[in-house]
Amino acid sequence: MKNLAGAFALILLSTAAQAAALKTGVDGTFAPHAMPTLSGGVEGFNIDLANEIGDRTGRGIVIDATQFSGLLPGLQAGTYDFIAAPTTVTKERAENLLFTEGYLNTDYQFVILKDTPDIKALADLKDKTVAVNRGSVYESWARGLTDKIGWKIESFGTNTDAIQALIAGRAHANVAGNTVSAWAVKKNPRIKLSYLHSTGLVWAAPARKDDPEMRKLIENAIECMKLDGTMAAMHEKWFGTKPAPGSAAVTVFPGYGVPGMPGYDPTEHKPNCG
Repeated sequence: MKNLAGAFALILLSTAAQAAALKTGVDGTFAPHAMPTLSGGVEGFNIDLANEIGDRTGRGIVIDATQFSGLLPGLQAGTYDFIAAPTTVTKERAENLLFTEGYLNTDYQFVILKDTPDIKALADLKDKTVAVNRGSVYESWARGLTDKIGWKIESFGTNTDAIQALIAGRAHANVAGNTVSAWAVKKNPRIKLSYLHSTGLVWAAPARKDDPEMRKLIENAIECMKLDGTMAAMHEKWFGTKPAPGSAAVTVFPGYGVPGMPGYDPTEHKPNCG
């Protein structure tokens, strides 16, 4: 009887674990990926992404909106099962986490006034002022190229302020992440997207290093979203543009993870989208 009772308890624990809602986190102030609503909730591309993952895994989802700086430590501590916030896959991070395949490219996008000639190359910005968000990776990248390009960099407290400087004529262009720039253009008819600087990097969803099954679970959902067009529809909804052919938003990659990065598993598999 004791053995039967123990076995029954294990079955109950296993069932409860399978049914438990997935826990994830986002930076709730990173528009258009996650941002506050008037009703007190959060919305955005990555909120839709997390909710889709919850639905497609049959687990449901609990989303914690907090500061990005606490997300990866929270994942490692077991507070979260995976991170839904846009997380750039780097070698350093991939050595300590298990990433899914990429679901969005993360590139640098220039924005200019609608009646301004398009930027064809970085050299077109010689002697021009470029507005950037102070403290961002875009600022450090742009300042690092000042001597080479010959542009002038002006920094602002937020990217919204940098966009306003562009509109006011205080800058010739603004540079930020491609999705943030697309969102700004979607919300403001006076500006347009221009030159795209490709980094070769992607955003993906990290899980803990000791939880490869979680990585597989999340990756399967992401791949199915690509295959049935959900990811592309979300891209158009939040960024106002269709994803480019061959981009991470529409490409199902072989294996698990990001090819060429630590933690990549080349095992072939077919997404289970039933």
